Amino acid sequence: MKKATSVFYISASIILALVVIGALIPKAFEQFTANVQGFLTDSFGWYYLIIVTCFVAVCLYLLFSPMGKIKLGKAEDKPEFSRPTWLAMLFSAGVGIGLVFYGTAEPISHYAISSPTGETGTNTAIREAMQYTFFHWGIHAWAVYGLVAMTLAYFMFRRGEPGLISATLKPILGRHASGGIGKTIDVIAVISTVIGVATSLGFGAVQINGGLSYLFGVPSNMTTQFIIILAVTVLFMISALTGLGKGIKILSNVNMLLAAGLLALVFIFGPTLFTLNLFTDTIGRYLQNFLNMSFRISPLNEENRAWINGWTIFYWAWWISWSPFVGIFIARVSKGRTIREFVAYVLLAPSLLGFLWFSVFGGSAISLEQSGQTIISALATEQSLFGMLDTFPFGHIISIFAICLIGTFFITSADSGTFVLGMMTTNGSQNPNNMLKMVWGALLTSIALVLLYSGGLQALQNTMIIAAFPFSFVIIMMASSLLKSLKQDAKETLPAKRKTSPILEKKA
Repeated sequence: MKKATSVFYISASIILALVVIGALIPKAFEQFTANVQGFLTDSFGWYYLIIVTCFVAVCLYLLFSPMGKIKLGKAEDKPEFSRPTWLAMLFSAGVGIGLVFYGTAEPISHYAISSPTGETGTNTAIREAMQYTFFHWGIHAWAVYGLVAMTLAYFMFRRGEPGLISATLKPILGRHASGGIGKTIDVIAVISTVIGVATSLGFGAVQINGGLSYLFGVPSNMTTQFIIILAVTVLFMISALTGLGKGIKILSNVNMLLAAGLLALVFIFGPTLFTLNLFTDTIGRYLQNFLNMSFRISPLNEENRAWINGWTIFYWAWWISWSPFVGIFIARVSKGRTIREFVAYVLLAPSLLGFLWFSVFGGSAISLEQSGQTIISALATEQSLFGMLDTFPFGHIISIFAICLIGTFFITSADSGTFVLGMMTTNGSQNPNNMLKMVWGALLTSIALVLLYSGGLQALQNTMIIAAFPFSFVIIMMASSLLKSLKQDAKETLPAKRKTSPILEKKA
């Protein structure tokens, strides 16, 4: 097993310093993150929209390009995991807690609290609520993950490089990729990963607390969330000790089974026909308005611009901050896939599953509120799911089932996070040692608790947007490096295009 590198000591020290500062001066820490976050969203919102759309364009180009035939590995390499398990692992790592947390909350918020462009509570608001939810959780999100993962997998398994972000930049940085510049990039990637994963852990703790509060009257406060995070920390550390082929693999499959069960229950007990019609209609609207939404910044409407900052820019930052973690994890489990297969499945399969999820959960919540049966939008964000489930037959039991799903997603995200951080801080070792994973597990738990303590969900969101900004430039370099290497690879391995037709060649 490889030992920790200097990247570990530098990044762990920075994270530890953030933990101490957040614990000692929480209000000042929250105010500082809010100020920086406000500056970034106001001044660089246009930048986030453009680069994430460019990432989509790069992925689509590789999907249809002849370079799509190139394998993420050697010619003889075969996939390590079956396709269903592979999809379960990348889906669990890529969306996890966020899908459960926002499945009901985001569509109902766009419909009843703050519509993207129109009046709340109208039929137009319903259509826009689902359209923009699909937009936030669809192809753009998975293009960010996919581009980072594909670049890492290509350099790890085809070029034999270590599983480090810096190693993917050798074609454009040369020897500097192994020096101080490379180390700095790896530190940025580690910090971005820690904050991204810690944010999701915070969301998970808040929602579990919200569910327990709604169902059993458990106090919704920092003490309860502290206990929840500590309990889950013990569980994910036990899972982390079992390795990739056991703990994460088993948990990912359990997640998919639990998620499928919960989805089926809500689909059956909810407004089934309305859900199917809404899903179909929104797919069309999403595709029809794809480019318009991709570049929508609303420079002439302050209210719409504030909505874009709070939702779209927040999500684009979330995907970027999560991309080193999800990217390295997906790369690690994608050996042996062709680029075309990789892009097709990573971009489309999770997006469609997400669209179905939001149609079922968001559509059910909107239908209940529109009909006047209950007011879901009046509940706290973390309780909206449980408020909806409470209207169903056996709602109490289904809600407990949902809490179990959140818990397994929680454990999987933390387990995957410690595995990836171990890789990133042991020079790309594909099997990092357990002690290092335990250290990262403790730091992840600490930063999640500090962010909650210093300002709750808003502090989590602020910090994530800040962490994403520097790493966005790294992804741009990764895309350039990948395209440069693939073009060279294609010249060497793919058959050259015929300059004359086969008939003319035969006659000659």
